[in-house]
Amino acid sequence: MIRKKLLFLALLCAAGTCFAQDKEKEKDLQEYHLNLPADSSVLDAKSKEKLTKAFYKIYPDFARANSYHTKKHLSVTFSDSPAITAGDGKMEISTAVVKDLSEKKLEKAMEAALAKNWVSADTIKKKGFQLVFINKNQHIDPAVQQSLIDTYFEIFPVLIKTFNKKTTKSVVFVTDTAYGGVAEASGNRILFSTKYLKAHPTDIDVVTHETMHLVQGYGYSAGPVWLTEGIADYVRYKYGVDNVGSKWYLPAFNSKQSYTNSYRITARFFVWLEKNVKPGLIADLDVLLRAHQYNDQSWVTLTGKNLDTLWEAYSQNPAVELTYSDKAKLKKGA
Repeated sequence: MIRKKLLFLALLCAAGTCFAQDKEKEKDLQEYHLNLPADSSVLDAKSKEKLTKAFYKIYPDFARANSYHTKKHLSVTFSDSPAITAGDGKMEISTAVVKDLSEKKLEKAMEAALAKNWVSADTIKKKGFQLVFINKNQHIDPAVQQSLIDTYFEIFPVLIKTFNKKTTKSVVFVTDTAYGGVAEASGNRILFSTKYLKAHPTDIDVVTHETMHLVQGYGYSAGPVWLTEGIADYVRYKYGVDNVGSKWYLPAFNSKQSYTNSYRITARFFVWLEKNVKPGLIADLDVLLRAHQYNDQSWVTLTGKNLDTLWEAYSQNPAVELTYSDKAKLKKGA
């Protein structure tokens, strides 16, 4: 049984935003703004200060946990209703509530109003790892949600141990009905498209690909995007839980391809490199990228050949034995 929690501080830490330095936290908070109505004279100075403090205490945590697409400006409108309604970038509240509630009670009331944007927010902990699962889709298949959770706890510890032991062990998953992509990782958070999950309920190894991005943690300008995504799909191929179940395969080679095509095309090239040129090459590249020490010469240093020469050798003889993870086969064998 998953314990339900709506604790913004826990979500904040899980989202990787527990700050080691006050200056870093102050800089981040500067991105958030409270927009009051042009005529906000109905609030006295003390009430405005109270509302502003509550905003900075509660809203940034909600925005980070919700997804990075969430608006960082909260526009307030005043109403006569005693109930607070709040969401992405907007809040409706009565002046009487602001005036009458203590600062702490106002914070709790805002927190409760924002939490209503989520169908559920569950915190699961296993063997030193934590996952906060924020579900914004009331129609999500519980079996799909559980599969995503299970895949996280099965694969993430393996990726951390294999590639980057300094990776955070606290992650946030968000299923978002407004997100039009497949999935994406940012900071310590992974955003999933509920439309994609509904159409591809067996594609649980999207978790493997995206959690590898958390492990990579390259930051900006560490290397080309094709290399980052190629490594993530290579890791999905090698460490995936059930690629067969999701009908995910590496494509056959053809002469129109390039190593810069990224994702599966690049991943297949990496499988060939690992088997025919240098075992452990991808892990070595991963280390260089994280240290921001990668450049074109890295291929020569690691393999004795430049990248174009390696691709040419691959294109001349691209045959490579491929083996895919298959949960059904494993279950049958057991």
